[in-house]
Amino acid sequence: MIPGLGKGAADLVPPEQLDTDLRTGDRVEGEEPTETGALEVLRNRPFLALWLAQALTQIGGNMVLYGLTVRVFSLTGSTSAVSLLILTFLVPAVLLSAVAGVYVDRLDRRLILVVTNLLRAIMFGLLFFVGDNLALILVLNAAISTVTTFFAPAEAAMIPVLVRRGQLLAANGIFTVTLNAAFALGFALLGPLVVNLTSPQALLLVVATLYLLAMILTLSLPSVPPTISEHGLAVHEASAAVESTFGQLREGIAFIRANRNITWSLIYLGITASLIGVLGVVGPAFATEALGLSAKDFVVIVLPLGIGVVTGILLLNSYGKVLSRRRTIESGLILLGIFLAILSAAGPVTRFLQHVTSVSPIDVSSLVTLLSVVIVLAFLAGIAYACVAIPAQTQLQEDLPEEVRGRVFGVLNMLISTASFLPIIIVGQIADLLSTTAVVFVVALAISASGILSAVGRRIPGSDLPG
Repeated sequence: MIPGLGKGAADLVPPEQLDTDLRTGDRVEGEEPTETGALEVLRNRPFLALWLAQALTQIGGNMVLYGLTVRVFSLTGSTSAVSLLILTFLVPAVLLSAVAGVYVDRLDRRLILVVTNLLRAIMFGLLFFVGDNLALILVLNAAISTVTTFFAPAEAAMIPVLVRRGQLLAANGIFTVTLNAAFALGFALLGPLVVNLTSPQALLLVVATLYLLAMILTLSLPSVPPTISEHGLAVHEASAAVESTFGQLREGIAFIRANRNITWSLIYLGITASLIGVLGVVGPAFATEALGLSAKDFVVIVLPLGIGVVTGILLLNSYGKVLSRRRTIESGLILLGIFLAILSAAGPVTRFLQHVTSVSPIDVSSLVTLLSVVIVLAFLAGIAYACVAIPAQTQLQEDLPEEVRGRVFGVLNMLISTASFLPIIIVGQIADLLSTTAVVFVVALAISASGILSAVGRRIPGSDLPG
């Protein structure tokens, strides 16, 4: 998934609801904002409450993703079970997102935010009490993901109610940054920290508390009554939304097929999205099989990987303008595959480096350990990942005309979510039959091969690959 894309928040409510007081959320007729920066937007108390609620739920959701991944693998020892867990996160979003927004427009948005946060807090608490019952874990997780499909559009639709039209860009920017940072904070830092200090079960209580706090914050938001309340009309519009979604899907796919540059940008983004899914499935098993660690110590890969991604973004911000975007993507793919391949053979690589450093003039072999090698490789892989995902997303934004941008981005979100299913399902079964080391190595080769194919094809006259 690529967060922050699709229709702008300003399209979700009538223009007359956009002019609101920056401190209280009350409407002020005829006034125009003089400040549009992030700090000024955060001075708006209702928006600050909504943003804090978003941060708590996003970080908590990513913490749960880590904690449940560790818990399910510890219970089953099966990567196929982890695949099934991740699918319970993804499937409801793909199946229900098309119609959830229609029902959101038929209810008070504050009520939706409060109730969905409360329901999720209760279900996270129930997850704590189900013990080792895998079936109940999966059912409850699917229920939580289903509730989330109604929370997300209500949250997005609340933004233009709380801020002026001129500050929507800054407000949406804050939400997008938070959405991206929440993965690093929740999945790569806080989730592993809580699991290692306590247990995956205790993490669920921590997250339930975060959602209760989010519910309290949303209680302070202004009420937004629905414009139309008839249930039958809502059902009719839900059906129309489904038909419209498939119509836009066909139009978006036709536009994508007609523009090869966009096709390859989508391929690059699909590769990175699939990689995250694959690592999420095989990560705990890889930590135990290849590295001799416990499943919860998967953090030694995830944390440096996340730090590497942040480092890569900073490097691209500083030097990206002087680099060829396509060459950066292709180099990132090749290097990402190389680093992952070496990571899959971290044990033998560590022993080789220890031998080389022990016979060097300065013996530093004591500094070369399996842990240090894994951390360095994961960090470098994170930088390479950023060099693929960020330029590809930027290229896509620049290539798309304004009149089809929202439609294609909507298609993109659906396609990438759907495309993630296949590798997640297949990888779990292959890892159970063979080994996670073999899976990581084969995935690494495929990633490097895609970068080489793109680089070679781009130089072939008449090729469809982008120049």
